[in-house]
Formats: sequence, structure tokens, C-alpha cells
Amino acid sequence: MYDYLIVGSGLTGSVFAHEAAKNGKTCLVLEKRGHIGGNVYTQTIEGIDVHMYGAHIFHTAEKEIWEYMGQFASFNGFINSPVADFHGEHYSLPFSMHTFRQMWGVGTPDEARAIIERQRGEIEGEPRNLEEKAISLVGRDVYEKLIKGYTEKQWGRPCKELPPFIIGRLPVRFDEDSRYFSEPYQGVPVGGYTPIIEKMLAGCEVRLGVDFLAGREKWASMARRIVYTGPVDAYFGCCCGPLAFRSLRFEHEILNEVDHQGVAVMNFTAADVPYTRKIEHKHFAFGKQEKTVVSTEYPLEWRPGLEPYYPINDEENEARCAKYRALAAAQPNVLFAGRLGTYTYMDMHVAVAQALKLAQREGLR
Repeated sequence: MYDYLIVGSGLTGSVFAHEAAKNGKTCLVLEKRGHIGGNVYTQTIEGIDVHMYGAHIFHTAEKEIWEYMGQFASFNGFINSPVADFHGEHYSLPFSMHTFRQMWGVGTPDEARAIIERQRGEIEGEPRNLEEKAISLVGRDVYEKLIKGYTEKQWGRPCKELPPFIIGRLPVRFDEDSRYFSEPYQGVPVGGYTPIIEKMLAGCEVRLGVDFLAGREKWASMARRIVYTGPVDAYFGCCCGPLAFRSLRFEHEILNEVDHQGVAVMNFTAADVPYTRKIEHKHFAFGKQEKTVVSTEYPLEWRPGLEPYYPINDEENEARCAKYRALAAAQPNVLFAGRLGTYTYMDMHVAVAQALKLAQREGLR
């Protein structure tokens, strides 16, 4: 009998497993995929650490979280400053004076503010959807070129049908700061994320290619407590209806080029370009290899057999999820955690913090 059965070897499950094993608890980790690490899984190709499920730049304002991750790897100080491509025109992201100069040729913050102020005048009252929120933040020009097409591809819905809070994560600055994340601690681990997960899971039994839900009774009988990081609706057989997600498809290419796009992350914001981003992984580690690896991201509506990435937290899905959260709270020996287990989009530092708090509640810290 194991002390903990941990379903999922992503960041949340692995941090919890590490804390439990460190405190003498026995852990069995089940992973549905053929590798550990969930979406932070990295693979070395042509000497380049490739983020196989999209760009993962660790960033946090919490020194404790940064130091916690630092015990497993050294971080290289990479700062994410992506570029947007709109039909061959390039703009700095996030929105800063660099962007506004490229967009309008302005020279001062006051000039940029004046243009945005005029354009945001079309929005009356509190923004009711993402389109109105975006225009109220950066004006119609920036919205049409850099937000609308990308966002509608990403979410598979018109911006007028998306809630305004989605756009709140994108910074808007009237200075020269082109960092996407503003937290003081940022970087990518030297050697990738997979070695971090390997260290976290040392001392635990790990079984790959195992679908917990397909043999739930068998696996549940093997442990006193379960930490479940899979989709919460699937755990309950979607009895309250399925929760909606967006998914992604990745195409990874090895190119005989030293440098393909000059930046780690390039967003393609035009609606008629079928993909949303190209990731050139060598730039995460300031690589000088003779070849390069580029990953192209295509957004998809989630369906069974695809990986769920982004929860669609609109009113309908939140109402449905409230029912699942009530069911989850009534499971005395099952702890629901992580992005899928809580139906919450979360950055990596949030996943780590959540797992540590869960471990603390279990008396493991």
C-alpha cells in the first residue's frame, strides 16, 4: 500500500511527489503519456533543448519559489521579448514604446497615449467582451493588427464572444521595457525541464503509459491518498457535461540554418495564417549550433484523443465546473490539483506554489 498515488507527472504532481518522498512517504506516479514532465517535457535534439509542448519560460516574483526550483537546476536568465508578425510587418511584444513607434511613428509616450485615448473613445462604459477590453487598453489599430487575429485563432471564437479578462495578462507599457514578464526572477533551466522532473521524482515509483481512469479501482486500491492532476470532468465521467478546452498541434522541424527567425518566440497575428506561433528553441539558451529546431503551433478545438491545454473559463463552463468542484470536495481521499484538476489556467510558478501548499496541508512541509 502506497501512501500516495499521484496521477500525472507534470510540474504539480512532481513537486508534490518530491515533497512526499522527502518526508518518507511512498509514492506511485502514474503518467498517461510515454514520458514524464507533462507539458514542460523537453527533449534534446541537435544539441538543443526543445520544449516539445510550447515555450516554457519560468518567471516569478516570489523568491521562495525561485530558490525552490533552483535546487533542481541552474536558470540562465533568459528574458522573453517576443515579436509579432503581421503580414511581414514586425512589432515588439508586449506593447511598449517600441510597439507604438513601429505602429504610428510616434516619438514620445504622450503622443502614444493621445492616439490610444482617441481610439478608445469608441468604447462606452465597462468593456463587455475581449474586443472592447483590448480597444480600451491599446486602441483600435493595435487591436486589429496584433490582437484580433491571433486571439480568435487561439480560442476559436470571435473576440466579441470572449470574456474581457483573457486580455488582462498582456502588459501595456509606455516605456522602453520590452520584457513580456515583469517579475524579478526569470529564466529557462540549463539542460531543459526534463532533468528537473527526473530529480523531483527520484525515490518514487513511476509508471508510464498508464491511464488511471481506465483502471481506477485497481489503482485507487493501492494507495491511501490520491493526488489527481487529470481533467476533473473526466474523473467524474463528465456526469455534469464536458468542460471545454482548446488544444494545440505542434510541428517540429530541424532546419539547416544557424538562425531562422532571430528570436525565441514569434507570434503570427494575421487571421489568414493558420498557426499562432513559431518557437526557435536555441534562443532560449543563447545557442550557437549550426542547425536550429523550430516548432510551429496550430490551435485546435479539443476533442477526445487530443491534449487539453487551455480551459475556456466562460460563464457556461464555470457554472459546469462549479458542480465538479462540489463533487471533488466530497471526495475525502482524493486531492484535485493542477491546471486540469482545477480547470484553471496557471503559469508554472503558480503550479509549483499550489503543489507546495497542498503538501503543507498534508503535513509534508
